Formats: sequence, C-alpha cells, structure tokens
Amino acid sequence: MTIVPETPSALRLTPISRLASGGRWRVEAMRALREAVLLWFTQGQGRITIAGTTRGYGPHNAIFIPPGTMHGFEITLRVQGTAVFFGRDHGLDLPHAVHVLRLRDPISQKELNTILESIQREVEGDRPGARRAAQHHLGLLSVWLERQVIRAGAPDPLPGRSAASQRLVARYAALLERDFRSNLAVTDYAAALGVTPTHLSRACRATCGRSAHMLLEDRVLFEARRLLTETSLPIKTVAEHLGYNSAGYFTRAFQKTAGVTPSAFRKRPTAAPVVPRA
Repeated sequence: MTIVPETPSALRLTPISRLASGGRWRVEAMRALREAVLLWFTQGQGRITIAGTTRGYGPHNAIFIPPGTMHGFEITLRVQGTAVFFGRDHGLDLPHAVHVLRLRDPISQKELNTILESIQREVEGDRPGARRAAQHHLGLLSVWLERQVIRAGAPDPLPGRSAASQRLVARYAALLERDFRSNLAVTDYAAALGVTPTHLSRACRATCGRSAHMLLEDRVLFEARRLLTETSLPIKTVAEHLGYNSAGYFTRAFQKTAGVTPSAFRKRPTAAPVVPRA
C-alpha cells in the first residue's frame, strides 16, 4: 500500500511573502492544514476566504485559523507579515473557531511582535534549550491570543451576508475538506446538507463570490498540485488518491483548470519531489 506523504508539521515562523515562493496557488487556492496557523499582517491588504466566507484584511490584522479549516487569501508584493504554524503537537489550549482580530491598540501590536521575535530567535538559534524555550514563548502567544479573543468579544456581522448562508457554507466547507478525495459531486454535498445544489451555490456566491463547484474544484486542484510538487508518486496514483477513475480523466480535468498537464506542471522548476514511502 502506498502511503501519501504529508507536508512536515512543526513549529515554524515564515514571512507571509515567502509562502507563495512555490507559486501563488500555495496561498490563494482553497486548502486546509492539520495544524493551527496565525496570520499576522503588518502591511498591505487583500481578501481572505475562511470556511467559505470572504472578508478583507489589512495591516495589524491577526487571523487565527484552526486545524482542518479551508482557507485561501490574496497576496501581492505589498503584503508583509508573519505566518505562525503551531505544529501538530504543540500541547496548547488554542481556540476552536476562526478569529479575525483587528489590532488598533499599539500595545497589543507590540506585545505580539515581541513574542514572535522571541520565538524566531529561539527557533533559528542553537543555544541549549532553544526548542523548549520556543515552546514556552509559543505558550505566551496562546495566552496573548486568548486575551485578544476575550477582548474582541462577539464578531461583528459581515455586511450583506446572511448568518444562515455563512453557517451553511461553513458546513459545506467542512464536509468538502473531509470528503474532497471521494469524487463526490456538488449534488452529493447538497443532499448531505439537506438543500438543493442551486441553493448551496447561491449561498456560496453570497459569502465568497464563488460557486459550490468552484470551491470543490479549487480544493481538489490544490491537493493535486501539492502531491505533484511534494511527492514523486506516479500520476496514476495521484489520480486514484483524489478519487478519479482514470489517469486520463484526471489529466484532462487538471489541464482544463491549471492550463498545463500534470506531468508538465511537475517538471516546472518549483517542483521538489519527495520519494514516497512504500
């Protein structure tokens, strides 16, 4: 049996501008991580889609995204900041919901910057106990986050978006993340949610400007790209892993959306295959 390798997960801080170094699809396509992430934007602005709802982000926005939550965001040359990946074994009490924090208080901004600088110094250093020290600073970050969430209170409703639509699309995004490899169609997801495909797509367009099919297609395409760049699995195996009945059908679907065949995409300079484990 072939085991599909996953992207390694450990505590790390990465400049947001560097997240797209392997292609803008790495940040803009819908995907979910098996670890929590905090996005701290210090410069630039754009739109971010989380659990099927799109909103704007700008300087001094800290956005916490729990594990398994589908998201993607626009990125330009002006966007700067830090992404904190907590790793899967952080052992911390983190929020279970998405939180978009708009930090207008300079003191809160300074506190966050100080904690992140301390984590980065320990992660990059080689002093005795560096890893343990980094984890302690990460604990302070979790406390800072908890205090900011309490301080922010209930989130303000997004203008022009009904709460019912947001809840429906969030449920769809959760189902999609769980089952996107099973070759289910939008009609199957709609049936599971107890609504018509038309109603589901209308809700998706209202909350994020994309149809239900586009969200599904985007999620599958991201995973296809990830497997093509991060593993050396045969294209046939990648197709099977994503629920396609044949490599040929997968190739046609991939080329239609990505503009190139899977093999051509894999040969691009940004590809860095990893030998799969048997």
